Amino acid sequence: MNSPHELAQLLDALRQLRKDGETRAALATLTRTRGSTFRRPGTHMLVLHDARVVCELSGGCPQRDIVARALEVIASGVPRRVNYNSESGLDVLMEMGCGGELEILIEPLAPAGTTDFADHLARCLHARAEARLATLFAIDGQTVLPQRMVWSAQRRLFDSLGDPAVATVVADACAAWPERGAGAQQLASPRGTLDVLIESVRPPHALVVIGSSAAARALLPLSTALGWQTTLVDHDPARLQSPELPASLHTVCSTPAQLHEALPLDAHTSVVVMTHNLEQDIAWLAALAGTPVAYAGSLGSRERVARMRGAPELARLRLHAPAGLDIGSETPEEIALAVAAEIMAVINGRSGGPLRDNDGAIHG
Repeated sequence: MNSPHELAQLLDALRQLRKDGETRAALATLTRTRGSTFRRPGTHMLVLHDARVVCELSGGCPQRDIVARALEVIASGVPRRVNYNSESGLDVLMEMGCGGELEILIEPLAPAGTTDFADHLARCLHARAEARLATLFAIDGQTVLPQRMVWSAQRRLFDSLGDPAVATVVADACAAWPERGAGAQQLASPRGTLDVLIESVRPPHALVVIGSSAAARALLPLSTALGWQTTLVDHDPARLQSPELPASLHTVCSTPAQLHEALPLDAHTSVVVMTHNLEQDIAWLAALAGTPVAYAGSLGSRERVARMRGAPELARLRLHAPAGLDIGSETPEEIALAVAAEIMAVINGRSGGPLRDNDGAIHG
């Protein structure tokens, strides 16, 4: 599925289309996969009438074919599903060596109100609230013009389904869907069997870097490149005005005692303390105790980390120290890479190990 950063770009593009009154566009959505594929269900690509795209699906042969078919959908105004597998004659994945199969929904964006869901989903992202996006795309196996529901905080924020009974079925499916991932389900309803894609939508991840060390400065551009909302915190305002920092960087001057008021520290936020002063590091980390942050980390030697772990004020904190994966890092840039990799592993629920096991088999 699309990353939060990609999704934000997609929603901005959809809203801009409506603002411009542009209806010559189509939305391609990966609804089902089987085997090894380039992206997972819930990945969207916007195709414009001149073949430009927003949020590429693959960049390879499948994408070129999807764009060509999207242009046909724009011309006809009729939604369609395209299957890429060895039986359809569109076995580009097999030719590329992926060996997977996928189903792509391509819908025209011409009807009024088709993109209204984007407003509600964008508001959820802005408020850093989790949501579910449900897309009804087939009834009894027949492709229909997609209808959507945006569900968050145990309620429907947007509903274009037009049928209370169907909406109840879809809302129940949204409520039961896990916090991660996306997938198509077949749901029984008074109107027949519904094919519904449900996506778990999470706000962009936020990274708070505390301290102005060389490793901290190296982590900032990497975090931004990953699409994370990046903030540098320091108690010294002079260090936050360093010409070495990116011009557009969000900075906050704060002390540990002021941190809760200065920044939102939610479940989609990671914090890395990199002051290289043990007492200061412990004070900053203590300010994170009791917060729902996804990741709290700090650099340090074995002795330094042992003193951190022995500090009573950090007893309630799940501390990643020393921060980072073991990749042999020495330079500030290498340390930044190791730290970012560990954060990504944690927020994605992964171990951070190799993609293969000892026998060479690739993990799913």
